[in-house]
Amino acid sequence: MFVWGLLSLLERTRKSKQGDISQFKVSRAETVIDYSVYRLSVQERVMAVVVASGSLYAVGYLFYKQPLISLIMAALGLFYPKWISRKKMIKRKAELNDQFRQALFSLSSSLTAGKSVESGLAEAVNDLKTLYSNPNTYIIAEFDRMNRKIQNGETIEAVLREFDERADLEDIHNFVDVFVTCKRSGGNLIEVVRRTANIIGEKIEIQQEIAVLIAQKKFESAILSAAPLAVIGLLTISSPDYMAPLYSGLTGPLIMTLCLVLLLGCHWLVKKIMDIKV
Repeated sequence: MFVWGLLSLLERTRKSKQGDISQFKVSRAETVIDYSVYRLSVQERVMAVVVASGSLYAVGYLFYKQPLISLIMAALGLFYPKWISRKKMIKRKAELNDQFRQALFSLSSSLTAGKSVESGLAEAVNDLKTLYSNPNTYIIAEFDRMNRKIQNGETIEAVLREFDERADLEDIHNFVDVFVTCKRSGGNLIEVVRRTANIIGEKIEIQQEIAVLIAQKKFESAILSAAPLAVIGLLTISSPDYMAPLYSGLTGPLIMTLCLVLLLGCHWLVKKIMDIKV
């Protein structure tokens, strides 16, 4: 508890020092986000390392009953925050993609009503604030930033390109390319915006359907992955003499290593199969 309180204090101190650099409070809407990078806080990193290292130490001790080998395996938990960062980054991109689809529907309605693209972007912010109760929603912050930059004299093409580079999403990239081309050549912007919104919506619906279909299989795979560990633990506690040959000599640890490798390989293969791209 003392360590956790100290980390919380350090985190608050770091944030307060960052806020003192400027004379003005910077809201999240004014913060430029690189959606390809997710930085964990100090508390998140420490928690991830503690959980991962503790779990790996338990698995190592279960398979080898050697503290040194268990510590070596626990050291691999230092790489776990990187994996967590990637998962959170993917989740944030998915949220942004869904929010961008809603923004395109609003923009399409404004263009259909005869408004310009610039006016449509400003109108979309009001619609998004009605749709999302949280004012710090990613797409609201991004559209607010776009409108400010357009009011400062930047072209809408440059604003969209800058957003596209930070978002790093295929759907947004394709939309910006087509939008800029239509803007220069005089294409049908209304149809482009509407069609892009429909395509992104259909893609998200397919992804959600796939997630529902494989949700049960993911749960079953997690149970199957944990079952061998539970069996080994149960046999070690209930029949230590029966498991003793696997923890002594040279052959026993080699067999346990082979079992661990096979278990990890099966887990990786299942994850690979269920990682369906749309």
